[in-house]
Amino acid sequence: MTLLEKPARPEPERRPEPEPAPPPPSTAAPSPVKPRRRRTTACLLTAGLVAGLLVLVPVAAATGAYHVPVGDVLTSIQRRLGLGGAELDRVAESVLWNVRFPRIVLALLVGASLGCAGALMQGVFGNPLAEPGVIGVSSGAAVGAVGAIALGLDFAGNWTVSVLAFAAGLVTVLLVYVMSRSGGRTEVVTLILTGIAVNAFAGALIGLFLFFADTAAVNQITFWQLGSLSQATWPKVLAVLPCAVLGLAVAPSYARRLDLLALGERPARHLGVDVERLRIVLVLIIALLTAAAVSVSGVVGFVGLVVPHLLRMAAGPGHRFLLPGSALLGALVLLAADLTARTIAEPAELPLGVLTALIGSPFFFWLLRRTRRKQGGWA
Repeated sequence: MTLLEKPARPEPERRPEPEPAPPPPSTAAPSPVKPRRRRTTACLLTAGLVAGLLVLVPVAAATGAYHVPVGDVLTSIQRRLGLGGAELDRVAESVLWNVRFPRIVLALLVGASLGCAGALMQGVFGNPLAEPGVIGVSSGAAVGAVGAIALGLDFAGNWTVSVLAFAAGLVTVLLVYVMSRSGGRTEVVTLILTGIAVNAFAGALIGLFLFFADTAAVNQITFWQLGSLSQATWPKVLAVLPCAVLGLAVAPSYARRLDLLALGERPARHLGVDVERLRIVLVLIIALLTAAAVSVSGVVGFVGLVVPHLLRMAAGPGHRFLLPGSALLGALVLLAADLTARTIAEPAELPLGVLTALIGSPFFFWLLRRTRRKQGGWA
């Protein structure tokens, strides 16, 4: 090799080419299969709930101390609607239209109101354990009713207890909201804690009324606190009807905003939701529904907690179906509970609130265990 010849450079070592990176996740819209499946499930559940009500109503009307055949119940309804049908004997007609049907309609209204109010509460607070009693409406209504009974007030006749219960429930909710508001905003945690404090104070007032009440008043207060529809009449149905219809009609219009609120307050605000105004309106709707229901039925617990969870597990968290579905299932559950309460211990009648608590408490415990096992607790 001469000096002019340059030594050959060794070829650089070839490194293996890296494997191509996987393509980024697609930003296209998700597959419509799951939403379509949920819509199908929602439609099937709605049809099933309506069918269940159509079956249970005549069965509830036929069942009781004075038995009326289901065929006669349908004939009587047909005749009242002007569609023909033979007239029943006077006793059967009186039992159906003066005792059974007012109680059935009241159970449907109260159950629908409590179920829808529970779904709204869980959506507003973003907490699956929220129920209408959290903001003090149930305990406030109880204070009004217990005060009327203990003090022997009678300024509105038979309506006195219901009127004071309704008014006290609404006033309590407004008080909780004003006390929890600071700097033009209301935080969910502050609202819940204020509701807990007001509930404790209301419990103390109820205990004070019980201490000074006579024996007859104590018995009446105890029966009212346990919940019952035994005093159902058509005037009581008419008293609840406007509040229930108004609340149940308005609530579904807020379904989309509740879905956005489920993303969090800040994302909801960026998407155009006035969170503070939404919370005010929905709290008032919850108070209207719950106060009207509690004023005529007494304290009936766990319906507003259990019903939305059952539907959420079956059809997902979307409020477009959850709100009307909770109203339907709440009506079905309370009608079935009332039918059980007045037949399981005949001739005595089991308090309705006791029965719903006996069923709702195990479900509540199971829900806690299930969530803790799957998620490690509430986020």
